[in-house]
Amino acid sequence: MSYWSTTPPRRAHILLVDDNVDELQLLIAALKGEEHRISLAFDALQGYRRATALRPDLILMDVRMGGIDGFAACRLLKADPATAHIPVIFLTASGSVEERLTGLREGAVDYILKPCEPAEVLARVTVHLVLASSKEAARRDTACTGAPKDEGRNPSPDRAIALAAERLVKSDLANVPALPALAARVGTHEKRLSRIFREQKGCTVYEFVRDTRLAEARRLLAESALSVEEVALAVGFSSQANFSTAFRERFGSTPTGFRYARAGAASEA
Repeated sequence: MSYWSTTPPRRAHILLVDDNVDELQLLIAALKGEEHRISLAFDALQGYRRATALRPDLILMDVRMGGIDGFAACRLLKADPATAHIPVIFLTASGSVEERLTGLREGAVDYILKPCEPAEVLARVTVHLVLASSKEAARRDTACTGAPKDEGRNPSPDRAIALAAERLVKSDLANVPALPALAARVGTHEKRLSRIFREQKGCTVYEFVRDTRLAEARRLLAESALSVEEVALAVGFSSQANFSTAFRERFGSTPTGFRYARAGAASEA
């Protein structure tokens, strides 16, 4: 069955997140002409909070704002089951390819360069509303009828922050930001992130990073042909010696010993 339609939902609810009032007014004028319902937020954190409360159909969000940036808000939105499905389109004055790639990696569906052309905004919004509507129709058609109806409602903000931080750590174990930078990239501060990890995961952020690195290292030793030194570098250890010590303390054998034991068990099977 095909769910595609070229007609977007009428009066879609769109959340605009920008700290520039003049640019907001231009977007409002363009979108109201299509009879869309508009909600506003004036910084990224307020945008995230309003998205969790209002559940808009689509979000148009500036990248660079005071406080946390749009990337951090997008990480939180995509880590929250209640808002992960909402399409996010970034607005930016930067023509940097790297910035656009960063936004797409964080979960945005599109970019619009500032100054915005109203016709382009409307065209991109229409496309993504249609796509989102089609996906939702398909999801409803295939959803398990026994799933709890209230699943995903009112999720804990702390839970969303923890999930966003976890995904950020796992996305590049070789370059995990220091705690203050990690906290900033998920829209919070060092003390709160530390408290959240203790409450949500029962460990410190440092312990979570170390255990995640070691678990990934064990997988690479078992499933790849990378050398021990290459595995150490891939998961973020500064030296093979430090890696070997941490691995032995965690798993009771050296990385080389673990690999030999795995190879021996496989040959006997």
